[in-house]
Amino acid sequence: MKKGKRSPSETRYSLAFKLKVVREYEIGYHTKDSLMNKYQIGGHSTVLQWCRKYGKLYYSKTTMPGRQLKDPQKQRIKELEYELKKAREKILVYEKLIEVTKRETGIDVRKNIDTKLSENWQPKQKQ
Repeated sequence: MKKGKRSPSETRYSLAFKLKVVREYEIGYHTKDSLMNKYQIGGHSTVLQWCRKYGKLYYSKTTMPGRQLKDPQKQRIKELEYELKKAREKILVYEKLIEVTKRETGIDVRKNIDTKLSENWQPKQKQ
């Protein structure tokens, strides 16, 4: 097949049509599969790609472990809850690291950080 040629089965859709499909999906009238069947849209991820490009909701580009939810907003909430859980775990690790550092070296890292931060945020004097 030559460059620039499209296969006979590849269909081009207008922007208005894509926006209509995305709007129907985001309102919740149909699932992606039902829209694909209703409008005979080919490809497994075509509607999802349109939603990512033209949609008003957030559509993750990475997959989360487990089964995907049909509602994009619920999916986004799950993703944010997962990120929050990971952030809390990091905080616990950092707090333990600070505690061990203080015990081993006798240096209170938090006080040193506060001092350095306050020094950095002071207005600079003109010379």
